[in-house]
Amino acid sequence: MKLNNKTIVITGASDGIGKQVALKLAEGKVSLALLARNEQALKAVQAECQERGCPKVEIYLCDLRETTQISQAVNQIMADFKQVDGLLNIAGIWQKLSPIEDISAEVVADVIRTNLTGLIDCTRLLLPHLKKQAEAVIINVSSKSGVVAQAGQAVYTATKYGVRGFTEVLKIDLKGTNVRVAGVYQGGTNTQLFAKAGDQPPIEKYTQPEDLADVIVYMISRPEKIWLYDVRVEY
Repeated sequence: MKLNNKTIVITGASDGIGKQVALKLAEGKVSLALLARNEQALKAVQAECQERGCPKVEIYLCDLRETTQISQAVNQIMADFKQVDGLLNIAGIWQKLSPIEDISAEVVADVIRTNLTGLIDCTRLLLPHLKKQAEAVIINVSSKSGVVAQAGQAVYTATKYGVRGFTEVLKIDLKGTNVRVAGVYQGGTNTQLFAKAGDQPPIEKYTQPEDLADVIVYMISRPEKIWLYDVRVEY
């Protein structure tokens, strides 16, 4: 997809992978709708995108655990931009490594709603608008945990397998349409994802979010005759 004059929605845009993708797309003159829960961090990303030449960047405070907030954000995005050409589902939270019996019901609900239900809601609400465009993309950033089961990650892994299944069905359902779909299945990435949940893995050896952002931008910017349906990234 040619990126000039396109509008792309990014969830989880306040830090980590989402932030780095936003910054790289800003340099490519893509208009951006950025979603996250942290207003201060979102404003900082917005300012940096503007400094990098982004023609239009708007931010939307949105908790993906709340369907009403997602619906309100989508309605406002369409009012602000009139069109959407891409959806990058990047937002996600980590579940601290624990046996399943030690994970609280609150954590179970938060991880499922953020990582899976929120992603599904963003997609189903934006898909009718994506279908109106001559070309459009959906990238679901899952995890290696959506391909390989990982010890101590029962809830997190369940959500990522769910994202993978959802992505595979979207590919089938949207075959022959103007909307192309792909999944990204990355190993550990050097972000604050783990620390926010109280874990401290050796993130310094993990993939840098800037490098993963390069991969995602490469994926969506391929010409019409080329499409990378799935990408595995290992550190």
